[in-house]
Amino acid sequence: MLTSLRSSVLSLGLALFALPAQAFDTTARAAYVMDQTTGTVLLSKDADQPLPPASMSKLMTLYVAFEALRDGRLTLDEELPVSEHAMSYGGSTMFLNTQDRVRVEDLLRGIIVLSGNDACVVIAEALSPDGTEAGFARYMTQRAEQMGMNSSNFANSNGWPAAGHMMSVHDLAVLADRLITDFPEYYPLFAEEEFEFDGRAPSNSRNRNPLLKLGIGADGLKTGHTQEAGYGLVGSAKQGDRRVIFVLSGLDSTARRAEEAEAVVNWSFRNFVERTIANSEAPIAEAKVWMGAEKTVGLVPDGDLTILLPVLGDKDVKAEVVYDGPVDASSEPIKKGQKLAELVIKPEGLPEIRRPLVAANDVATGGFVVRMMTVGSIVLTDVIGNPLDAL
Repeated sequence: MLTSLRSSVLSLGLALFALPAQAFDTTARAAYVMDQTTGTVLLSKDADQPLPPASMSKLMTLYVAFEALRDGRLTLDEELPVSEHAMSYGGSTMFLNTQDRVRVEDLLRGIIVLSGNDACVVIAEALSPDGTEAGFARYMTQRAEQMGMNSSNFANSNGWPAAGHMMSVHDLAVLADRLITDFPEYYPLFAEEEFEFDGRAPSNSRNRNPLLKLGIGADGLKTGHTQEAGYGLVGSAKQGDRRVIFVLSGLDSTARRAEEAEAVVNWSFRNFVERTIANSEAPIAEAKVWMGAEKTVGLVPDGDLTILLPVLGDKDVKAEVVYDGPVDASSEPIKKGQKLAELVIKPEGLPEIRRPLVAANDVATGGFVVRMMTVGSIVLTDVIGNPLDAL
C-alpha cells in the first residue's frame, strides 16, 4: 500500500520500501524478458544491440502476412506459385518446387512449424511492392520502423545470413507482443508441434521450440540458429492471467537454449507477483487548487493499479506523485476523472512505472469570496516569495 504522504508544490513523496528483484544470470549474448500483462521489463541485457537474428526474423514476415490477411490482400485458401529463387534456398525448407502452388495457410504453418526458408520467399514475393524478395525486405524494414523497432534491418525474408540483416532482442520482443496482441486469431499456430506438408519432409516436421511439451504454459513463438547468430528463441508463456514474453540470442547449443528458456520462464513466474497498490476509489494524494471552491483535490488512479513486484518484496514500494501545480480552476472547473498528475513507481531492481492520476471529484471555480481571499493572500505574501505558496 501507499503510506507516509509528504506534499510539496510539484510533487508528493511516498516514502516506501521494497526488496530488490534477484536478477536472472543468463549466458545468452543478449536477452530481454517482459511481463506482458503489466508491461514490466524483468531482464534486459544488451537489448538494443543489433545482432543477426537468424530464423527469428521470420516473425516479421509472418506479421506482414497476417496484416495482408486482415486487409484482404491475401486469403488463407489462396494458392501461391513457387519461384526458382524460392526453391533455391537451402537450410530448413518445405522442399517446394516450381511445379507447386501452395495454399497460404500451409505456407504460414510451414514457416512457423518447419521454419521454411522457401515458404518465406513465396509469401515475400507475393506481397513485395516490386515482386522481389529484396523489395519485400525493404518493406519489412520500413514497417518495423513504423512499429517502433528501431534496431531492425532486413536483407531477406527468412534470416538467411546476409550483410546488414540485423534485429535487437528488444525489437523481437516488441514484435512478439504485437503478434500476440494484434492477431489472436492466428497466434494458436505458434503452439503447433507438428506439420507434415504433403509427406515431403519427414525429417523436418517437428516444431523446434523446446518448451511446447513441458506444461509450463509455453505457446510460441520461434527459434533461430546460424553459425554467426548462435542459438536463439523468441518465446512466450502464459500461466493464469499472466503472460511473459522473452528473447534469448547467442547461446552455444540447442541444449543450452532449451535449458535457459525453461529457466527464464520459471524464474519469471516464480519470483514476481502482481499486487494491487491503489484503487480508483481511494485518493492516494491531494493536489493544491488555484482559485477553486476547494483548496485541494484528491488524486486517484484512473483504474485499480496493479503492478508486478518481487515475491520477497514488502507490501510497500517507493513512489512519487508529480504534477504541475497548483491546478488552475480560475477559468473552468476541475472535472472528476480529469488527468492532473502522474504516479511514478520505483520498485527496487525494476524499471520505474508511470501511471496517470485523475481528479477524484469535481471542484468548482471559486466565487467572489475565494477570489478576494486569494488576492489578499498574494498581497500579504508578495514580499516573501511566490504567492502560490500561500495556498
